[in-house]
Amino acid sequence: MLYTEIPTQRPVTPLLDAIDHPQQLRQLEHSQLVQVADELRQYILYAAGQSGGHFGANLGVVELTVALHYCFNTPNDRLVWDVGHQAYPHKVLTGRREQMTTIRAKNGLAAFPAREESVFDTFGVGHSSTAISAGLGMSLARRYQNDPCDVVCIVGDGAMTAGMAFEAMNDAVAHDADLIVVLNDNDMSISCSTGGFAKHLAAIWEKGHLVNVDEHGEAYVQPHPKWTYNSRLHQSATDAADNLFKAIGFDYFGPFDGHDVNQLVQVFNALKKRKGPRLVHVYTKKGKGFTPAEADPITYHAISKVNAISAGKTPPKYSDVFGQWLCDEAAQDERLLAITPAMCEGSGMVKFAKEFPKRFFDVAIAEQHAVTLAAGMACEGLKPVVAIYSTFLQRGYDQLIHDVALQNLDVTFGIDRAGLVGEDGPTHAGAYDYAYMRTVPNMVIMAPKDENECRQMLHTAYVYNGPAAVRYPRGAGVGVEIQQELTAIELGKAEIVAEIKSASDEQITILAFGSRVMVAIEAAEQFAQKHDVGVRVVNMRFVKPLDEKIIRELAERTHLFVTVEEHAIMGGAGSAVNEFMAQEQIVKPIINLGLPDLFLQQASHGQMLQDCGLDAKGILSSIERAWLKLNQVV
Repeated sequence: MLYTEIPTQRPVTPLLDAIDHPQQLRQLEHSQLVQVADELRQYILYAAGQSGGHFGANLGVVELTVALHYCFNTPNDRLVWDVGHQAYPHKVLTGRREQMTTIRAKNGLAAFPAREESVFDTFGVGHSSTAISAGLGMSLARRYQNDPCDVVCIVGDGAMTAGMAFEAMNDAVAHDADLIVVLNDNDMSISCSTGGFAKHLAAIWEKGHLVNVDEHGEAYVQPHPKWTYNSRLHQSATDAADNLFKAIGFDYFGPFDGHDVNQLVQVFNALKKRKGPRLVHVYTKKGKGFTPAEADPITYHAISKVNAISAGKTPPKYSDVFGQWLCDEAAQDERLLAITPAMCEGSGMVKFAKEFPKRFFDVAIAEQHAVTLAAGMACEGLKPVVAIYSTFLQRGYDQLIHDVALQNLDVTFGIDRAGLVGEDGPTHAGAYDYAYMRTVPNMVIMAPKDENECRQMLHTAYVYNGPAAVRYPRGAGVGVEIQQELTAIELGKAEIVAEIKSASDEQITILAFGSRVMVAIEAAEQFAQKHDVGVRVVNMRFVKPLDEKIIRELAERTHLFVTVEEHAIMGGAGSAVNEFMAQEQIVKPIINLGLPDLFLQQASHGQMLQDCGLDAKGILSSIERAWLKLNQVV
């Protein structure tokens, strides 16, 4: 059935309500599965509307998920979901139905599959293109233990653009592993799929036949209906000389209609009788069954709660600040080229892609390639800008070191989603970028206190002749006026942004980085009101190079140093301050405030900051404890 609205009342789902374990699903008649799928789709619409979260991908795999749990003996058989954007139906069918409205909330269900949450979540995910490697590891481990089982990896066509997926497929053939890969082809990652692989899938569709498998597990070829393949590359696709998966060494079956639950059950039951590496190609529609999402799968990749109250006009998002800067800088300098690993919308690059299409490069889900591509462009005298999330740059770390920094190439990194990211949880948190970048020679690292400083820092990074990064948080800025003129900041220069004096000679210096500057000012003002102590706040701006001069000068008048950052304490900006002070033999009390040595589970961004003591109240409390302890010792 087709739906046009997200229900605000829980739908009537009698068959689904009786399924608290896939074994109960497997007890149903084959003829009841269509109704189960329809009820599951209705329930996903309702639950996602209550909680917010990933949307289109989940609607697209309803029939596929029902068929998988109906045919395979989960949890003994392993289902390995890639990325996890599409795991909501899986969670519903595996005993978590009534908890689905808590997904992404504090103490609720995780946004992605999580091993600690359920035995049915065989592998924790959030990043793309890991399923085939993990599933192969499970299959080979069970073979070694003489306890074989079926292992099924469900991978999207977008995720298949990453080299890691093909590394795993190559290895699976080398081991003749018993492994089933389900290629869920919806011509999307978050936006439309790009590149040669997307063209190849389109070419397979154009051939007009499918490779099926009979009830005995034998393969045969038959015509397939002329379903519409929605690739924007469809017209440019040419007949494939061969099938890529068969060429690698996989048995290939498909393409099948991924919304025909009865056919999928027949296919999976037949494939269980075969051995070796097998790939099942299914075609699905992102947002299937919900008319607005089918028409606009990019917008409906994820949604907010249907009853969310608008807070009125809000400041621009940092990603939008980046996107506007990119356009403005490009208008002034024809050498600027922009690169994204499949995150055009999320990184705020839609406007740039339209205005400068020849200078925009979406490389698909291939972060390593994105970084080295930029290095190659820089070798030819151009000035590439890589827009990438902090958590995804982790995947291109060797390339950052070996291909960019080692050669001191002129590449600018706009690092989005730095710090905590709220409901998306630990897989997407940008908690480690200071640490993994500041140890690399030649790197310049900046963190803005507000959206205007973000714009000027991006310009500073761009005009700097070498590798430079600006890391900024998810969401909206603080509401300052954004200056259109682009002005470079003096390299490694901090600024004192608040100085609250007192009659006492005692002084506290707060060295604040990035998103924590404004709340540090608030905490300083509150501390000064309660205690007869002077407090100054320094907007450090640069993590590397540090403003060593200002630290050295302020040390003479400081009785307690406090560093504050939305980053892991270990190896972070505070650690850089500690290292400098130790090297210079500046012996002063110092406390480092930041993220603890934990993977922090999902909650709202504000809740997470509060739990970590990084809101104004928490910073004030930490300073008061340190000051009290210091005075007791004295």
